[in-house]
Amino acid sequence: MSKSIIVFACFTVYFFAACKKSSQQPKDRDNTCNASAASLENTMIFPADNAWNADVSSAEIDPYNDQVIAGIGNASLKADFGSGLWEGAPIGIPYVAVCGDQDKIDVVFRGNDYDDNYGDESDQGPYAIPLDAPIEGDGEGDSHVIAVDQENGILYELYNASVSGNHWEASSGAIFNLKANEYRTEGWTSADAAGLPIFAGLVRYEEVLKGEIDHAIRFTLNKSLVKPGYIFPASHKVNSTGGTYSLPFGAKLRLKADFDISGFSANNQVILQAMKKYGIILADIGSNMYISGAPDDRWDNDDLQELRNVDVTNFEVVKLN
Repeated sequence: MSKSIIVFACFTVYFFAACKKSSQQPKDRDNTCNASAASLENTMIFPADNAWNADVSSAEIDPYNDQVIAGIGNASLKADFGSGLWEGAPIGIPYVAVCGDQDKIDVVFRGNDYDDNYGDESDQGPYAIPLDAPIEGDGEGDSHVIAVDQENGILYELYNASVSGNHWEASSGAIFNLKANEYRTEGWTSADAAGLPIFAGLVRYEEVLKGEIDHAIRFTLNKSLVKPGYIFPASHKVNSTGGTYSLPFGAKLRLKADFDISGFSANNQVILQAMKKYGIILADIGSNMYISGAPDDRWDNDDLQELRNVDVTNFEVVKLN
């Protein structure tokens, strides 16, 4: 599977930064909101020892590495993000940065023609997501909505989301404390099929601009290649059909240390170096070896296409725990 508010735009590209002035503002606080996609890069996205931030460059290779890689077959990396529009919508999963006094909006969990109601596995909220926050695909497909409270370090995520009057509706949602190593209840989904946070695994232009991605990157595989199970840090499985030598949700692949990245652009080298150090983590059902990122008009789509020259055989499976 794979909430009204006054919002002042602080930063827009195709991800957004939103902020507001509150009548409840403390007297000793500056009324100006400075939350933005750029300043968000100074926010800790989970503690250094969190599974998302773990250095796996020296981790043991899984004993069934060869079988797993062979089972994935003929697949190469594809950046599922970029600049401009695809079928009328920005390319990738957008997010919004908000201030600590952002109004919290109710979420009504429901099913619809796209997917079911997973409200019993969701954090009930309310959610600090502005009603004008961008929706992935402009409401087509998975329709993820993500907001990060930069000041309080709280991540809010919705799946299959839409606005209805003065609130959000969604199939599922999750709230993560970015300052703590807290994980989903066993068996619970999130806005992601694996029960993982989405934002933590996105390739974001701002971090590429600073020259380092310091976390694992989210990726997807076809349903037939995903084992119906999960390993830490994932918490949820789906009715996938992968066999013995397939990957469960939460599994990591690592780009081989000796894979030469010198011929790639500086931006792509940042992405590939992160894959060597932190790996890519299986988070959802989708197209094979698609990596997730946020839309941004500064991406060079032709350059991102060069990542297709990285084949699945250039990866190895980090030992499954």
